[in-house]
Amino acid sequence: MYEDSQRDMDYKNSKAPKNTVTRDVNKLVEPVGNVYQTVAIIAKRANQISAGIKKELDAKLQDFSIPQDNLEETFENKEQIEISRQYERLPKATLMATQEFIDGDLVYRVGNRDDALK
Repeated sequence: MYEDSQRDMDYKNSKAPKNTVTRDVNKLVEPVGNVYQTVAIIAKRANQISAGIKKELDAKLQDFSIPQDNLEETFENKEQIEISRQYERLPKATLMATQEFIDGDLVYRVGNRDDALK
């Protein structure tokens, strides 16, 4: 149904709005022609973006991981907190995916269900 864009994206430089924006559904659906397929394409890309951000954040936070015998002790590192805040300030993955779709940066393929059954 769709082919995802596997290019590396610099999430920090995304043109996506940080707040929810009202969109004209008719304009959003024009490239595909079907509301449900459009939503599925954007949702799939949003999941990919979200997974990529989580993987990137986990990799950065691993540097601060200190094996401790006592799990109750929490060592707060200012750098670790600042990294977490940077990621919290990013636009939501759904907004980034929607912006990619609107800008035409998203590669997808719409197939016929009958073709998939053959």
